[in-house]
Amino acid sequence: MLPTIQYSGMEGDSTPLSEALQSSPSSLVLPAVDCEAIRYLRSFLQESEDWNLINITNLNVSQLEVNTRKPNLLVIQLHPLVSGLNEISTLEAVAENDKIIGRLTMDLQERGINFSVIYTAVKPSRISRRTVVVRELRRQLMATEEEDSLSYSPLNVTTGNDTCILFYASNFSLKTSSSVFIDLTNATFVTPTVDTSSSECSDSNTTLSLKYTRPVNGISSLEIRFLMTNKFYEVSARNWSTLDSIEIVQDGEEFAKFKVSVISAPAEYSSHCQLVGTSNLYPARLIPSDEAKNWDVFISRLQIQGFNIENNQFSYASDCTGFFTPGIWMGLVTSIVLLWILAYGIHMIMQLTTNSRFDDPKGPSLSVPQTE
Repeated sequence: MLPTIQYSGMEGDSTPLSEALQSSPSSLVLPAVDCEAIRYLRSFLQESEDWNLINITNLNVSQLEVNTRKPNLLVIQLHPLVSGLNEISTLEAVAENDKIIGRLTMDLQERGINFSVIYTAVKPSRISRRTVVVRELRRQLMATEEEDSLSYSPLNVTTGNDTCILFYASNFSLKTSSSVFIDLTNATFVTPTVDTSSSECSDSNTTLSLKYTRPVNGISSLEIRFLMTNKFYEVSARNWSTLDSIEIVQDGEEFAKFKVSVISAPAEYSSHCQLVGTSNLYPARLIPSDEAKNWDVFISRLQIQGFNIENNQFSYASDCTGFFTPGIWMGLVTSIVLLWILAYGIHMIMQLTTNSRFDDPKGPSLSVPQTE
């Protein structure tokens, strides 16, 4: 997603950015920059100009306070393309962002506010891969390249001077039954406003509690809990940490619980999953209870660790992808069918018998009764 600057009615400014805004007959689309720079965008803009800088993350301008004496610059972070599994979902996400831009622009213009708006995102929606081939001294089979590194630091929960929980996700989003989209990525990692004071840590049970105040209109409070356990398993003769369930509490009343599948790791490791959510398409699926069926959860590039954290850093990551993938199952079934055909063919060949009587050309002809 490219940063877009929209201008409306700013006058009396002769800075390069203002000149570019005034001279532009329409919106400006600036090329994408390294996602690391997004974290410093607000401070850079505040230092570069004497304007009223407003950062909007909940996409609500009804309660917006503006300064009529200074130019108003609004930095609005749009929804990410979280449903990028197919082309139709991506187009729907882009169309939704277009509706948001149109609605915000109309609201500001109806209120007679002179403004400039920067529509941006936490990071680009697509990262181009490197095309330069470097000669290596050893062979690399099926090597994969990380599309982007961590664009922000993981969330950490401390007890005293020790870190007991580390949590990271490149995208952390929810969707309610009323189709209200809640993007918690910024409030959790980029500009943290989340309250983790209710989190609990112990050697056997850990709970990561994330509390948000007014994440969107219509929801006054939202709490999300990640419940993890550390148990000893005799079969493997070692301790394993498991993410057992995720709970959502809305406004202190509505409760939803999801059972988590295949997210476990040795107790000394962290757990990593590329896609976690309520959809059947995700490798790590959240199985909702009856009261949780109205919620949709999407977490991409999840990494979490609740035990044995050293040096405030993630340990080696154990991926949640199961060993028996669909391709492996298809290969096993095909092999079994072919082996069955081969065994049946060998069995039929072994059942073949030869004649017990043969005709001697020098003797009398062989007479075979019809009864035989």
